[in-house]
Amino acid sequence: MFFRPLISLSLRATNIICLPSSSHLIYSRNTSFFNKLPAEDIWRGVTAVSNAGKKRGRGKGTGKKMAKDLNRGQAIGLGKKCLVWPGLNAPIIRGSELIHQKKQAEDTDRETNINKLRDSMGTFKLMKINPIDRGWSGTKMPGRSIGAPDAVEEDEFNSFDTRVLENKIVFIMKGNMGRKRRYSVLSVTGNSKGLAGFATAKAPEVRTALRKSKNRAGQKLISIDLYENRTVNHDFFTAFGKTKIFVFKKPEGYGLVCHRAIQTICKVIGIKDLYAKIEGSTNLQHIVKAFFIGLMRQKTYQVIADESNLHIVEQKVAKNGFAEIKASPIIKSKITENDRLIDFMQFTLGNKIVLQKKSKAPFYIHTKGHKLYEVKKEQFRNQFNVRLHKLVTSYEN
Repeated sequence: MFFRPLISLSLRATNIICLPSSSHLIYSRNTSFFNKLPAEDIWRGVTAVSNAGKKRGRGKGTGKKMAKDLNRGQAIGLGKKCLVWPGLNAPIIRGSELIHQKKQAEDTDRETNINKLRDSMGTFKLMKINPIDRGWSGTKMPGRSIGAPDAVEEDEFNSFDTRVLENKIVFIMKGNMGRKRRYSVLSVTGNSKGLAGFATAKAPEVRTALRKSKNRAGQKLISIDLYENRTVNHDFFTAFGKTKIFVFKKPEGYGLVCHRAIQTICKVIGIKDLYAKIEGSTNLQHIVKAFFIGLMRQKTYQVIADESNLHIVEQKVAKNGFAEIKASPIIKSKITENDRLIDFMQFTLGNKIVLQKKSKAPFYIHTKGHKLYEVKKEQFRNQFNVRLHKLVTSYEN
């Protein structure tokens, strides 16, 4: 009594359909994530990495799309067969004429043009930079300008320029995240008038590290005394770690003959004429620190005269070695033989000796033409002494 309705209910629930013996039962599914989700989400599902994997440095380079956009170059109503479809790719009525469907001339280059358009999607083009804005080596960051530091409340850095000296990737080990990557940026900023500063900053992103380094350098400014607003006060020796630098003061128009990092620092500070020689390690951070230490330890002529109790005298080559007094000690005392200094450069370099290689005699020294030149030059042999004598007498008068 109770089994028939139960059996009928169970049959209705299973929805069994009686089909002929020759036919097959096919289950089809009309919807899936392929036609539900957009292409961006599907691609992210194929190439994505978990948050834990990202923190550990996995999945590098997976964000780049390798598939081609097959819709690129396609136009609605235009296919392989060039047909005119009224209402789709052509108007229904043109003037008083009714447009009918018809075939146009076949485009033989259609497939070639579309493939070219699709292939050009994956190509990577280098960013073009103005030659003035380029750094030491092409498009890399070291040597490039990143602008002035950001303003701090009412203080603005309008006349400042910041240059990147070093941009590298560094790693640090964390207990929970493992090997963590960061960018380290060393930059120097200055106003080209003797005010400059440098700083190092680290951050997970390049732009963040550049901004932090730039702003930190603007907060650590150092005032540097310049001679005639173009060069250093005197020759000096400076060192940091295993890096040793000999810096020499040069006349106007000499230029900057030195390491590219020192050259960039000099341009930011406002130094135009200088020669520097590096001995030992060329670690970039050591070079920057050693050079700034030497600049801060400079002394004026008056300070050196007071310390040494000697007159500071400069001999210029342009004036045939004519001596000019630059500073004299304020408190004069008797000078003994031990107090006499042979060379000003030896005093400022801290008794460091610079190796001066002997110049080789030119190949033409024994030729007939050179001997003839020396014979003609003989009549002017006393010209140097005469000019020097005139300079001395004019200075005394």
